[in-house]
Amino acid sequence: MFDKMKDIWELKKKADEIKKELEKINFTSEDNYTSVTVKGTLEIENITIKIEPSSVKKEKLEDSIKDNINKAMRNAQMESAKKTFGQMM
Repeated sequence: MFDKMKDIWELKKKADEIKKELEKINFTSEDNYTSVTVKGTLEIENITIKIEPSSVKKEKLEDSIKDNINKAMRNAQMESAKKTFGQMM
């Protein structure tokens, strides 16, 4: 019983360490219109519109934001998975 509790405690410690590491890492995706930065914990850190919004169609700007969020999130998720599975093994 105590061995299992110890194992659970160790897993929690490792998970907390991984989370602290991921909080320090940022992933950015950008194009000519926008830039999006996501933390390794999958929180959006920053969205920057690089142009005057009135100079481009609304749909183009929306697509740029959406695409850059998705790219940055995918990169953050992949790095998170690498760190998680690498340290849990």
